[in-house]
Amino acid sequence: MAAATATNGHAVASPKITLYTNHGCPYAHRAHITLEELKLPYEEVLIDLNTPRPQWYLDINPRGLVPSIKYSVEGVYDEEIVTESAVVAQFLMDSFPSHLLPGTREAPGAPLRRARLNFFVDTWSTKVGSNWFSIMLLDDGAEKDEKVDAWVATIEKELEPLLKDADPFFGGSKEFTLAEVIAAPFVLRFFLIAEDGEFLPKSLISKLEKLPNFSRWAQAVRSHPSALKTFPQEEILSGMRTRMAKMKAGAKGK
Repeated sequence: MAAATATNGHAVASPKITLYTNHGCPYAHRAHITLEELKLPYEEVLIDLNTPRPQWYLDINPRGLVPSIKYSVEGVYDEEIVTESAVVAQFLMDSFPSHLLPGTREAPGAPLRRARLNFFVDTWSTKVGSNWFSIMLLDDGAEKDEKVDAWVATIEKELEPLLKDADPFFGGSKEFTLAEVIAAPFVLRFFLIAEDGEFLPKSLISKLEKLPNFSRWAQAVRSHPSALKTFPQEEILSGMRTRMAKMKAGAKGK
């Protein structure tokens, strides 16, 4: 294997990575983007999320979720398993400091930059990223529009200020950062689903476009090659329709 540079600055053998994934899952998409940005080779194993997980995969990840990675480095790690999307991304970034997330001692300002990135991630996860699915489950158009307006207002309040210096990416970066790795899979899906119009109103797009910082940043995110490389749009829409139908049928059966 070729040499790579680890967090201690020493050359180590390049890792052997197996990614357990599903191309329709936004969380697994985070791992794809991270690996693409770090230019790390990997083997891919697709997990069907519409069927019970096979025992062999539950032995790897008892939660049955994706992504998971199996990670080996000669003389350092022997087939270690890392699970959960944000944890996988953080592990890879800590192993190979890059434009995504600076090493803590890379420069005097690196700890503060990491703090700013982590605050964005926390804001995204707790204030923004968890709202969209509940909106899609609504059947009443007026209620859906009301919830969308409240969601956009939250994005304006919480994210718009954090993106004031995006150029085009977080914190003035010309390249993807941890912020984009975490948010990009969902940004792409928000716009894709709204453009389709079945589960999110098409008006969401025009409302988001009225937020100058967010819309400029989102446009850059949506056109970035690393985000688009594993983004099968028709498969995602088809999977969403199947999942929504099952969830609505289950809710009516209660």
